[in-house]
Amino acid sequence: MTRKGKRLALISGALAVLAIAVGLVLFALRDNIVFFYSPAELAQKHVAPGTRLRIGGLVKEGSVQRGDDRNVAFTVTDRTADLGVSYKGLLPDLFREGQGVVVDGTLGADGAFRADSVLAKHDERYMPREVADSLKKQGVWQGEKQGEKK
Repeated sequence: MTRKGKRLALISGALAVLAIAVGLVLFALRDNIVFFYSPAELAQKHVAPGTRLRIGGLVKEGSVQRGDDRNVAFTVTDRTADLGVSYKGLLPDLFREGQGVVVDGTLGADGAFRADSVLAKHDERYMPREVADSLKKQGVWQGEKQGEKK
C-alpha cells in the first residue's frame, strides 16, 4: 500500500469512528432534549402526544383550580393562545395568577399538558428569556432587559 493509500485509510477510519461517536451521543441524548414553546407556537405545530416539552407564558387570571392531594389545574397563556395544564405536587411560593411560569412535562392525547415541574419567576423584573421573547413577539411584555437598572 502506498503512502497516499495509507493516509486515505487512516482519514476514512477516523471519520468513521467520529461518525459512530456522534451517533451514539445523539442516541443517548434523544430522551433528554426538551423543546420550548409558547402556547401559540404549540397550537401551530402538530406535536405528537407523549412528547416531552417545555411551555412558557403567563398564568391566566382566574384559571387556578386547586384539587385534592396537591392536584392543581391552571391555564398558561401568551394572550394569543391558552393551554390547560395539570400538575400534582407543591407549587413554588411565587406561583400566582398573572405571573410568568415555565412548565416541563408531556402533552397528552387529549391536548392537555401534564406538568412534571413548575418554575415561577423569582421577582417582578425577571422573566425567562424564552418567555420574554415570546411575549415580546406578541407585543404583550415590555419588561426591562436583564442587567438593566431603573
